[in-house]
Amino acid sequence: MTEAKAQRTSAIILLRFTTRAEIMDESTLERQLRSEGFATTYVWQDSPNAFYPDHMHPSETAHIILDGEMTVTIHGAAETYRAGDRFNIPAKTMHTARMGSSGCRYLIGEK
Repeated sequence: MTEAKAQRTSAIILLRFTTRAEIMDESTLERQLRSEGFATTYVWQDSPNAFYPDHMHPSETAHIILDGEMTVTIHGAAETYRAGDRFNIPAKTMHTARMGSSGCRYLIGEK
């Protein structure tokens, strides 16, 4: 991944891609996730304002926002991600997710 900026917090990793072309090349993004050990990858689309209450995943997950926005809350701290953003959620980390007013389309990787 070229020129991505990374920001670490206690629970998530955020990467911002530098160009829209990087965002839209889904096959390249999928290959990148697989090279990082994410065995399963798929694109998911949520409707406007969809909400997932407190939940966790058994393994680490990566999310790359392709279109729209998603607000994730972990340990009471909310962060909004938009097209071009990537964040990882460690295994067994309790979190909520709310989609933006235009919904959200994103690439998921599961380890």
